[in-house]
Amino acid sequence: MRISADQRTQNENRIRAAIDRLLRGEIPPGGGCDIKTLAAAAGVDRTAFYGSRPYAHLRAEFEHRLAQLQNNGETPDPKTAQIERLKTEIDNLKDRLNQAYSTIEELTDFRSRALARLAAQHEEILRLRAATDPNANVTQLPTTRQKIIGPC
Repeated sequence: MRISADQRTQNENRIRAAIDRLLRGEIPPGGGCDIKTLAAAAGVDRTAFYGSRPYAHLRAEFEHRLAQLQNNGETPDPKTAQIERLKTEIDNLKDRLNQAYSTIEELTDFRSRALARLAAQHEEILRLRAATDPNANVTQLPTTRQKIIGPC
């Protein structure tokens, strides 16, 4: 079905208004900043935006403006921004977890080496004690008690 020039102009105006709303972040519930939501918000069939259809140039304009916003670090769709933020957070947490695993592995290795050194030192102490004459450094105390003068 053909549409008149006035209808086409009205549709283009509705589409441009919908583009502006979407790029300002006024995303309808359940929608996103995409062609499907744009078509629904403008009341136009989505297929009119593809190929050599009447509104393909508006789709290109929408995608170009959306890309410019994203290149500037802005995201009109809060869901997309949240997804990107969560992906970044997940990557950071994975890095921290890998660091923690590495630290645990290093500390476990250090603990094992420290215990082995302590055991070796203990064995050396026992060996040295057994090798020396037990009476060589021992002073004998007198066997009789001496009388202590003074108050007790």
